[in-house]
Amino acid sequence: MITIIDYGAGNLRSVENTLAALGAAYQITRDPLRVLASHKLILPGVGHFGQMMRALDQLGLRAPILEIARRGTPFLGICLGLQAMFEASEEAPGLMGFGFFPGRVVRFPPGVRAPQMGWNEIAPRPDSRLLAGLGPKPYLYFANSYYAPVIGATAATCHYTLDFSAAVERANLFGVQFHPEKSGPLGMKIVQNFVEL
Repeated sequence: MITIIDYGAGNLRSVENTLAALGAAYQITRDPLRVLASHKLILPGVGHFGQMMRALDQLGLRAPILEIARRGTPFLGICLGLQAMFEASEEAPGLMGFGFFPGRVVRFPPGVRAPQMGWNEIAPRPDSRLLAGLGPKPYLYFANSYYAPVIGATAATCHYTLDFSAAVERANLFGVQFHPEKSGPLGMKIVQNFVEL
């Protein structure tokens, strides 16, 4: 059973539709106990970092998510869900992310059109489990004004004025800045890879 966390994210239904198209068993919940019982967990996200983290805290979901990560349960953060996996974001000073990965999410530099909206190429790491089978330079759909730094756990980079983490991967933790649920067959393949972990 794959659990999709419902804190009010706008891309919740498109993630649900992708899992349904793959025939995967899933549930949508904001219940901390059901989150703790998950076999796999997806945190979709669009919008504002601060609003998401405050909503997760108000629902009592931060502690279950941290426990899921510690326990080794596969976790996938999508878009804002990836940004939450870092320590903090410039978008909401003073609010902490989950801190699964080191570093701070920052806004694209002044003068750069933000958000980056549309299709862009990524460069996946050959050993990535999440991005297996995509080919060397797949195009995926982005919608982001803020970006995560390139770190040791970066599984793919994307270039938009500068290089940033398009995907991160370490042990049971996976995150993508792009929207697989809006990226056609390649996005479907990524979600399928997560389902089959």
